[in-house]
Amino acid sequence: MNGFGSLLIVAAGGALGASARYLVSVGAARLFGSAFPWGTLAINAGGSLAMGLAAALLLDQTGPSRVTLFLMTGVLGGFTTFSTFSLETMRLMEAEAFGAAALYALGSVALALGGVWAGLSMGRAL
Repeated sequence: MNGFGSLLIVAAGGALGASARYLVSVGAARLFGSAFPWGTLAINAGGSLAMGLAAALLLDQTGPSRVTLFLMTGVLGGFTTFSTFSLETMRLMEAEAFGAAALYALGSVALALGGVWAGLSMGRAL
């Protein structure tokens, strides 16, 4: 697999992941409102779970395969939203919603780490 082929695989996965992120964000805002970034929280928690599971199932291979490039780097890299999480945390702080900002930041990190742990555990048990 050459460098350009790998780039195309990652780009295709990234387009799918970013599109899924958009749909989840819009759906969460419609369901729960936009006062709290529920969509980003769900995306980061679910994406972390998926990343852990994919890592357990795919990373024992030698070198990055097309599947790992597409799924882990592309789809999940495009889906999860750490930069968006950082901006939303800052916006909550600027709005002086310090409790919500702290809950969001701590909850996001805890759910992301818990998701990776659960995904790795499930994948290794298979």
